[in-house]
Amino acid sequence: MPVRVLLVDDEPLVRAGLRAVLEAQPDMEVVGEAADGAAVIPLVRRTQPDVVAMDVRMPLLDGIEATRALLRTVADPPKILVVTTFENDEYVYEALRAGADGFLLKRARPAEIVHAVRLIAEGESLLFPASVRQLAAEYGDGGGNRAARAALERARLTEREGEVLRLMARGLSNAEIATRLVVGTETVKSHVSAVLAKLGARDRTQAVITAYESGFVAPG
Repeated sequence: MPVRVLLVDDEPLVRAGLRAVLEAQPDMEVVGEAADGAAVIPLVRRTQPDVVAMDVRMPLLDGIEATRALLRTVADPPKILVVTTFENDEYVYEALRAGADGFLLKRARPAEIVHAVRLIAEGESLLFPASVRQLAAEYGDGGGNRAARAALERARLTEREGEVLRLMARGLSNAEIATRLVVGTETVKSHVSAVLAKLGARDRTQAVITAYESGFVAPG
């Protein structure tokens, strides 16, 4: 089945460019477009996308609030890929905190756009881990986030689960983690699922954000 993508950006040229890149792929389909975050929820319900590629800054409802509303309202929400002009942007980090699965620069090359959408859809690796680490170092709480620390304490991760979380934060995929730990891929998937469940995280990105903000993993 093709990856179904919903485009949300107030710039028609950006939407047109993303549509052209994605629809050139045999395994991708653009199922709808919107010019503002306020239209996201009804469009998601109607088109049922796998991934929402959403601008972080829009006039009525920005990508951060749209992400929060989507995750709060839709029972089985799609993956959220924030599209932004600037990489080192506090808005991007707030969107990740709100529940976005990754971000993509508007100046990205076509191959990078396709790779980002595929990676987000698959959910087995962290998109741009070095950039996420840099954002956490600049805009995170330096390990002093009480909610993150409490979540980590409640999780009571095993030694192996903690090891897997650290490798997730470095951006390793399930297959790469399996090679590093000399275990099977299915074993890694089980550990990743356990980490997400214990942390109350919906995906790898949210687990890694918690790891950084609790001080469990140093972003520097």
